[in-house]
Amino acid sequence: MTDWLVIYLRWSPLVKRDNGGVNQPQPPISPTTGPAPTTAEAVTHYENFPVASLLCPPHLRQPIAAIYAFARTADDLADEGDVTPEQRLQDLQDYRAELQNVASGNAPSPRWANVFGPLQRVIREKALPVPLLDDLLDAFMQDIVYTQEGRTYATREELLDYCRRSANPVGRLLLHLYGINDARSLVQSDAICSALQLINFWQDLSVDIPRTRHYLTDADCTQFKVPRTTLAQLKRDPSTDQLVMHNAAWARALMVSGAPLVHQLKGRIGWELRLVVQGGLRILDKVEALDGGSLTERKTITKLDTPRMLWRALWM
Repeated sequence: MTDWLVIYLRWSPLVKRDNGGVNQPQPPISPTTGPAPTTAEAVTHYENFPVASLLCPPHLRQPIAAIYAFARTADDLADEGDVTPEQRLQDLQDYRAELQNVASGNAPSPRWANVFGPLQRVIREKALPVPLLDDLLDAFMQDIVYTQEGRTYATREELLDYCRRSANPVGRLLLHLYGINDARSLVQSDAICSALQLINFWQDLSVDIPRTRHYLTDADCTQFKVPRTTLAQLKRDPSTDQLVMHNAAWARALMVSGAPLVHQLKGRIGWELRLVVQGGLRILDKVEALDGGSLTERKTITKLDTPRMLWRALWM
């Protein structure tokens, strides 16, 4: 949403973990009764977050795993199991309070000690920016409310503000760990992360719209004269095709604007970022090849796409 390589082994941004539209249930995290652990468990489930891949510098694997565990647990609270939206919001509010608790130097409470013990160590040792972590939780909570109410985004500016909290913090947290904080790199990172989030939106239209998740903006729908009722029925016509393709072009332009960041990141992390960018662009290739058809069909990356992505990464 994203160490930058396997950032997206499934190539989808942080807030929206997707398994073809169906999230698989995960085992609940049991409260810890003893002292809180200070190292994160090995990552065994890759979704849409940069995890400790082979290209990740070894000294950053534990910090990245701790951030991943934090985000993954929040994602589970927001989107797993048979829980009411009200309970999800309450759980995330409690989780948000626990973030502030450990950031203040207090011992983690038992409920999420396996998450916040390692995270507290990273916050302390790496001076991790807590507001970025909090932004992720704010985005999770917003998505629950918008989905429950079937709310839409009026403009692209509103949608990008959501991306600012749902996706951009991931890139900024990683740049912080890499010791990169110049303004240009941050802007380029934001562009890449927002583009990845948008690409995921346009990839998942066929599964999101029936779940009352609306990311095509009111302004764009008005411009292309596409009623919400048409989208709700997943009915394709020339206007819907133009709407989807217009948004795909927007995502591509945003990704291209951020891509020069790959030259700022040297060594392993630079190669990871190249593959992240190419993974997003490859999904976008498939969205655009449908010529607007992602309203009814969802395309994904497969192993067969790897050679093309590697070749393109080499020549960036």
